[in-house]
Amino acid sequence: MMTKKIAEIMRFKEMIKSLVRKELRTRYKGSFLGFLWTFVNPLLQLAVYSIIFPYVMRIQQENYAMFLFVALVPWNFFTSVLQGSCGLIVNNSSLVTKVYFPREVLPLSYAISGFLNLCFGYMVVIPMLAIFGIPLTWNMLWLPMIFIIQFVLCAGIAFFACAINVYFRDLEFIISILTMALYFMTPIMYSIDAFPMRLQKLILLNPMAGLVMSYRDVMYLGVGPDFNKMLYPTLFAVVLFIIGFIAFGKLQKNFTEIL
Repeated sequence: MMTKKIAEIMRFKEMIKSLVRKELRTRYKGSFLGFLWTFVNPLLQLAVYSIIFPYVMRIQQENYAMFLFVALVPWNFFTSVLQGSCGLIVNNSSLVTKVYFPREVLPLSYAISGFLNLCFGYMVVIPMLAIFGIPLTWNMLWLPMIFIIQFVLCAGIAFFACAINVYFRDLEFIISILTMALYFMTPIMYSIDAFPMRLQKLILLNPMAGLVMSYRDVMYLGVGPDFNKMLYPTLFAVVLFIIGFIAFGKLQKNFTEIL
């Protein structure tokens, strides 16, 4: 059944491409720089981090701006999908109720557009690493694997969030609070080694923790990812994607009536 649904979705690949292009274009629609904000925004963030943390907050971590930046780019991808996917079905109600297409196309295309923004963000991060004097090593070849794992995780979240929000509209507000809590449970502003082992195990229950640490390993530290820490996020992402895909298929049967 799942194989047939995937084959059906693939027949609408042109629609997916169109929706991805639309999302990328409308994100900065009406602004003077337009799509260039995809590159300018992370550069401006980096400039702020470079000033605030070393000089204002007196954080002594070497190259702390890049320590933070390599983790924030994937985190932004995660939060944009988590928060933005909630309203996908509701905001496209006229399309959902009047036109036939696999409804999975909407969350999938949104996750793909977020993934492309992640790739564009790292087009800024990588040269900045060199400028800040951080060596670029062969371990960066692990990046595509980490990208894929995070994409599977975010796509699974998108399936769940947009389907459940049709039935429970308060989900958007709950997710905004959840995102804030997850931010502090993810080693973005800090190193997980600063905590005792018991607390480290608790932090690693958050799948984004292992992913963020892997990004930092291959880009900031120049070492290979810790596969022990990568196993849980990988399994979590695959299971969430499968369950989210199946749950979306069951929940979408009543979308038309509710919308």
